[in-house]
Amino acid sequence: MKFMRRIYDWVLSWAESPYGTVALFILAMSESIFFPVPPDVLLIALAIGMRRKALFYGLVCLGGSVAGAMLGYLIGYSAWWTSAGEYSGFALFFFQIIPGFTVERFVMIQHWYEQYNFWIIFTAGFTPIPYKIFTLTAGASAIDFTMFLIASIVSRGARFMLISALLYHFGKPINSFINRYFNLLAVVFTILLIGGFILLKFVFGH
Repeated sequence: MKFMRRIYDWVLSWAESPYGTVALFILAMSESIFFPVPPDVLLIALAIGMRRKALFYGLVCLGGSVAGAMLGYLIGYSAWWTSAGEYSGFALFFFQIIPGFTVERFVMIQHWYEQYNFWIIFTAGFTPIPYKIFTLTAGASAIDFTMFLIASIVSRGARFMLISALLYHFGKPINSFINRYFNLLAVVFTILLIGGFILLKFVFGH
């Protein structure tokens, strides 16, 4: 926990740097592949510090995150399997460093891709679920790249631009609300959205 706190504080320190915008892009990109701290932390700090640029920071965060998602997909696609079709050293290392992520759960995620494709990426991109797991496994599962890219843009855009818009309109007073309730509301919204589409499919599919 102390290690994570140091990383968290280090991320926040970039808000006081003239290179904060560059750091936000790099952080958002790396978080889509391996970095443990979400880019929301720096996005919020920068947007509070310069409210009139809040939407710009949201776009920077979106650009970095989608760039990282594409890179993560490429890494998963090219480095997850050996030529014999077995898990590579990279894949086994990834299973070790991500708590709770196992071969069995990877197989489960593959089945989710087959059933829900777009909605799995959307859920991972919009909610607090570790996005990096799904960018890499999407490539490893060779899901349709165009669909993956659209889902990433829509979900990451919805998350980061919503945070930026709230900070732009309400400023610092909305910060405590975002920190306390935003992730919960994102999960509830996603459940309702997917549930609604499943209901429509059930009703009109019979």
